[in-house]
Amino acid sequence: MSLELQEISLQQQFEEVIASEDKLQIKEFLNNQNISDVADLIYDNQDYESQIISHLSLHRAASLFKILEFSTQKRIVKNLPAFYTAELLNELPADDRTAFLSELPSNAVRELVKTLNPEERKITLSLLGYPEGSVGRLMTPDYIYVYEHDTVEDVLNTIRKYAKNSETIDVIYVINDKGELLDDIRIKDFIMASADKQVNELMDGRVITLHAEDDQEVANEVFKMNNRVALPVVSRSNKLLGIVTIDDVLWVASEEFSEDMQKMGGTQALDEPYLDMPLFKLFKKRIGWLVILFLGEMFTATAMSYFEDEIQKAVVLALFIPLIISSGGNTGSQASTLIIQAMAVGELTLSNWWRVIRREIIQGLMLGSVLGIIGFTRVIIWAHILPQIYGAHAILIAFTVGFSLVGVVLWGTLTGSMLPLILKRLGADPAVSSAPFVATLVDVTGLVIYFSVAYLFLKGILL
Repeated sequence: MSLELQEISLQQQFEEVIASEDKLQIKEFLNNQNISDVADLIYDNQDYESQIISHLSLHRAASLFKILEFSTQKRIVKNLPAFYTAELLNELPADDRTAFLSELPSNAVRELVKTLNPEERKITLSLLGYPEGSVGRLMTPDYIYVYEHDTVEDVLNTIRKYAKNSETIDVIYVINDKGELLDDIRIKDFIMASADKQVNELMDGRVITLHAEDDQEVANEVFKMNNRVALPVVSRSNKLLGIVTIDDVLWVASEEFSEDMQKMGGTQALDEPYLDMPLFKLFKKRIGWLVILFLGEMFTATAMSYFEDEIQKAVVLALFIPLIISSGGNTGSQASTLIIQAMAVGELTLSNWWRVIRREIIQGLMLGSVLGIIGFTRVIIWAHILPQIYGAHAILIAFTVGFSLVGVVLWGTLTGSMLPLILKRLGADPAVSSAPFVATLVDVTGLVIYFSVAYLFLKGILL
């Protein structure tokens, strides 16, 4: 049976079960499905999303809730009975609960925090106290720690006692009596060791940590470089505060990627799914950059008016303006996209700027030469087919187009590659140097390059 048929079958089963209005049957059906399949049912049956959540066992409801999109989470909480909302929020892992609350207005957060039990409320307020976008917002206090003087038998007993409430037991954390982190040890090392061996005999001191104030993108890089499923989070005094797990970091990486793609497209980052965002709010996200880009393109008209006399003397030059400026804009957009992506995945940093500029100079000359030869050839061929257009100076016009393309493409690659690095150096988001922004900037300067080359070749002849 194909995946599509399975999905249709599941949807039909759901419709039949819901139509029966048998609560026990609905509960049994939903609890027998994979969490991901139940999530699909929620997205496909928005009218029943709160009913689906409330019929799941509390633990499965929490597991489902944390993987849903924020807009769906918000609707569910709004429509659930108050007592069940309280149970659901208390059951959620602290990091997932904090991620949800941090997206809500402050008055809604105050009301929902009141529904938490005292212990969970204390943890949640602590996590919400860290800066937005910091590792502190991602960490969970649900982990297992032991002391260096414990035996392996003590550790295994601790795991049996507390593992149920821990987010992961792949790694056990070793602290001293002051709560300072000493090491992290994989659980397999305890399983393989003799029961009377002490923890300090298994320690190697090679612990990798995150700091609560670190940016979440730092956590993403550390996880990627160290192949870990969880990392400890410490304070500036090396006190163990919590852990961050790989699933949370992957979620952040996905959100960061989406935001960067939206910014590179010339809009502000969307904080809701596209179809759920109100039209006026979507308009506000898009209009700002469009106005900026429009004002930028007005400089293109200004530049053309500056060269009005040259255009009147050699109208043929106007034929190639779209060709010239689009080539520069396309090349600049290419370069900016490559550099932003390389920075996002940690392939290059600000210290690599000189290597980048050397590579892009070479790339600009190579790319510009290819386009320049094509442009030169195009003029020569058309001059033979339609000699009345270019007249007796076709060869000079061909050289003008060819060399202009080399110059504009070279400028485009340099602009597109350096602008993200400059913005990063100034503390701004490199993704702001989006393809439309770079293209607009290169359009204006491309005209200057084109007419300067034209003046060089055609001075005293056509100009």
